[in-house]
Amino acid sequence: MYLDAAKKKEIFEKYGKSNTDTGSPEAQIALFSYRISHLTEHLKVNKKDYTTERSLTMLVGKRRRLLKYLQDRDINRYRAIVKVLGLRK
Repeated sequence: MYLDAAKKKEIFEKYGKSNTDTGSPEAQIALFSYRISHLTEHLKVNKKDYTTERSLTMLVGKRRRLLKYLQDRDINRYRAIVKVLGLRK
């Protein structure tokens, strides 16, 4: 499986406040970005997998809403996470 508990813990340690911090916007955005990159690679091989395409679209929307929330609340944290993850915004 591409996303097991150890990988999630690693992402939360790196981008969250601690390894158990699963609720901060930065940690959630990082997790969504990891999942989005994996689904994008999957769709390059499986072009007709429309269910995955829909899931990818929904994940991108969730990440966009979280980024908008973070931008409205704290612009410095927003800029930091966009820079670290290399997102286009």
